[in-house]
Amino acid sequence: VQLQASGGGLVQAGDSLRLSCAASGRTLNSYDMAWFRQAPGKERELVAAVMWRGHTTYYADSVKGRFAISRDNAKNTLYLQMNSLKPEDTAVYYCAAKDGGSEYLFRSDYGYWGQGTLVTVSS
Repeated sequence: VQLQASGGGLVQAGDSLRLSCAASGRTLNSYDMAWFRQAPGKERELVAAVMWRGHTTYYADSVKGRFAISRDNAKNTLYLQMNSLKPEDTAVYYCAAKDGGSEYLFRSDYGYWGQGTLVTVSS
């Protein structure tokens, strides 16, 4: 499966942004999906994940209540709605997919990655 992330940009603190991740090659129906982010000088971290079975979601504590992950299997697209953005949300955001296994918290759990889209939040 190939993933293409888009929707990043420069916004001010408090603004909203929606990221999209379009998949091609395979349908996403049976893939667990996630958004990671990597700020300069920091490790790539999991922001949010959504499971294919039951659409169970997971959020990092730093984004709970502000971000929402969703998937539209009919459009083969993953989304990340980001509200009340903060300067510390500034990072390159990556979408990722995995097609097996129960683990989902770590970068190494995912076998498919998009190219990343930059989100910059000014104060």
